[in-house]
Amino acid sequence: MPQTIAIIGAGQAASQAIDSLRRSGYDGRIVLIGSEPGLPYQRPPLSKKFLTGEMPAERLLIRPAEFYATARVELHLGLRAENLSLEDRTIRLSDGAQVHYDRLLLATGSSVRRLTVPGADLPGVHYLRSREDVDAIRRDLVPGARVVVVGGGYIGLEVAASCRAGGFEVDVLEMSDRVMNRVVAPEVSAFFAHAHTNAGVRLHTNRLVSALLAGPDGRVGAVATLDGPSFPADVVVVGVGVLPETGLAAAAGIACENGIAVDEHARTSDPSVYAAGDCTSHPSPRYGRRIRLESVDNAFEQAKTAAENLLGGSARHDRIPWFWSDQYDLKLLIAGLNFDYDRVVLRGDPGSRTFSCCYLRGTELLAVDSVNQPKDYMAAKKMIAERAHVDGDRLADPTIGLRESQLT
Repeated sequence: MPQTIAIIGAGQAASQAIDSLRRSGYDGRIVLIGSEPGLPYQRPPLSKKFLTGEMPAERLLIRPAEFYATARVELHLGLRAENLSLEDRTIRLSDGAQVHYDRLLLATGSSVRRLTVPGADLPGVHYLRSREDVDAIRRDLVPGARVVVVGGGYIGLEVAASCRAGGFEVDVLEMSDRVMNRVVAPEVSAFFAHAHTNAGVRLHTNRLVSALLAGPDGRVGAVATLDGPSFPADVVVVGVGVLPETGLAAAAGIACENGIAVDEHARTSDPSVYAAGDCTSHPSPRYGRRIRLESVDNAFEQAKTAAENLLGGSARHDRIPWFWSDQYDLKLLIAGLNFDYDRVVLRGDPGSRTFSCCYLRGTELLAVDSVNQPKDYMAAKKMIAERAHVDGDRLADPTIGLRESQLT
């Protein structure tokens, strides 16, 4: 059994790995290295209840400080891992200290994709990835502030909903022809676009940002678009996706492929190094390809797999992905991935604000998006895992349970 297990990254995957290691009886040294100064905390509320002020900072913590003390975790927080030597099994930290490990878990997460246009570094331009990012946004959200959100994905729309709930004017600029275009069908995009418009958000699709323009005070004052108008702005929040944090691993010689490449056991190309969470790409038996997931559930489950295998086990990571988004009073729950679907079946009327969108390939159920319809979502997770085939007509009837649409 390893004497020292080091974990680089202090988020959901790291916190879960520590819990799983101790529950499995591991009594050795655990070292946690995190670039942020605080203990691991939840990120999903940042664009929702934490941004609106409904959730205090202490409730963001995944586990209380007492957990890490009881688990005897050696904390190196507020420090970056600057170099990883696979040969020596050492990690050099930004304060010059070195940590030796016998086994290592990389849980480095992801970082925001940044705009590269002129003016992108003006005061008043924000990204949303950390608790400190939200604190900075809230300081700029003074009464009467005009908000421009760049990006119409999950984060952009959640920020728009939160700012609108605070009474701010909000414009959303999306470069494609519809919101959430990478993850949902046009029917679901249209529903959420309608919900935001009804709430007073101004949506602008097919708008590519060309520059951020300074106002008289030197802060951002407008967002210019290519071949289109400029939008006045006192606060700009950019949500154009994230990138896996692979720099440390790649520099050390660990194989990376749209993330740190791991096998079904969460093991990297170095047998003493494992990885979990947003930073990884892993093989999916269900979907027949490597996938990278930005998902709390994936981080949680992959960390459990990694923890068991760090101790010599042979657990496999094979879960049906799921995601969620809260916008206004709408809860979107997504089960599965809609790769290569050729048919969409709607269950229920979107006008009722309670419906599901089912993605099929032939008669096989691949994924389901449920809006305020948790029963469909729960049934879908099991059916997708079972590779269920369904009768499309019965599937479209919301009075028939999702499970009852299955072909025998």
